[in-house]
Amino acid sequence: MSSQKIDSHRENAEIYTGDAICKQKSLELLQKINLPKGLLPLDDIIEVGHNEATGFVWLRQKKSKTHVFRAIGRSVWYDTEVTAFVEDRRMKRLTGVKSKELLIWVTISDISIHDPSSGKITFGTPTGISRSFPVSAFEEEEGEKEKK
Repeated sequence: MSSQKIDSHRENAEIYTGDAICKQKSLELLQKINLPKGLLPLDDIIEVGHNEATGFVWLRQKKSKTHVFRAIGRSVWYDTEVTAFVEDRRMKRLTGVKSKELLIWVTISDISIHDPSSGKITFGTPTGISRSFPVSAFEEEEGEKEKK
């Protein structure tokens, strides 16, 4: 389903291919929408696209990835395709991202910073349940910075 959604938003989108430029563009996008740069720690990114008119963004990577955010002790799984509609301080209708809560993987459909002064970022599920964490937990980790 994500591929069909991507295809419907390709026209008039900025599209980049190749891991180095895709990593750079994904970081620029997060910075542009005022979300922490460590939010999408993807590897081997093969394509990044952004349709500014619709706000639709997609990232494709060679294989799915599980990343542990050490500051909060949470595992997050990123599918080979991650899509979202973006706006200032928010990613909505997110697909391809799950977080491990206790023993189950929970789909994440919304990421937002409602009040920047609170220092909190909120993750929402399709069922309306949400959880907030410190924004600092999703800044680029030292190991990630060194890889660039």
